[in-house]
Amino acid sequence: MYLVDTHSHIYSEEFDADIQEVMQRASEAGVQKICLPNIDVASIERLHRLCDRFPSICFPMMGLHPTEVDADYPRHLALIRAQFAQRKYIAVGEIGIDLYWDTTYQQQQIEAFETQLQWCLDLNLPVSIHARNAFPQVFESLRKVGADKLRGIFHSFGGTREELEETLSFPHFLLGINGVITYKKASFKDYLALAPINRIVLETDAPYLTPVPFRGKRNESAYLKYVVQHLAEVYGVSEETIAEETAKNACQMFEI
Repeated sequence: MYLVDTHSHIYSEEFDADIQEVMQRASEAGVQKICLPNIDVASIERLHRLCDRFPSICFPMMGLHPTEVDADYPRHLALIRAQFAQRKYIAVGEIGIDLYWDTTYQQQQIEAFETQLQWCLDLNLPVSIHARNAFPQVFESLRKVGADKLRGIFHSFGGTREELEETLSFPHFLLGINGVITYKKASFKDYLALAPINRIVLETDAPYLTPVPFRGKRNESAYLKYVVQHLAEVYGVSEETIAEETAKNACQMFEI
């Protein structure tokens, strides 16, 4: 089985003690490629270090996470934008709007998101979008910057049926599905099949959103197989089909 984890933070300190074993378990589970979104300026060095250690497996993105946006965000964006001249990145990410925890910097989040979406057009790169309690605002920004030209992934999709339908109206965007699909309260399972398999990719968001039966523990790329199992049930196809199709979708999107 050939799997691609399109969204993982295994460069974070939670993995310092056993990253070699984490990578070995991922390989044994069939995970061939792992895409790593950046968080903020402080995470860049860790991100680069892991990608340099496993260059054929780990692929970096670069961006400023919405929960890290504050009044000083233009300075942070300038430092992050400069990174694109230093090395190759597969996407701008993870970026977006998050109004779940705090709305203090909502306007700044929108401005930072739209600035980074413009980078996608300038650099001809896809985007990894973080949207939490903010689908209307994210959709508005996409249309403002250029929904017909932008491409990418709605990371950790778990929206309503209406949000799913609107997401699918953006022709060049895919849905990132992770361990949340294994949770009993994940109602989006009931209508996810409205999205064709060629619009789906796999992700873990490790160390977060650990699937059942390991929920509550640290997530890792090897657990992608549990997402595959549940997607196979949703679509009524084999696990091999899910693995093959989602890997193809991911590799085409990120050109990896």
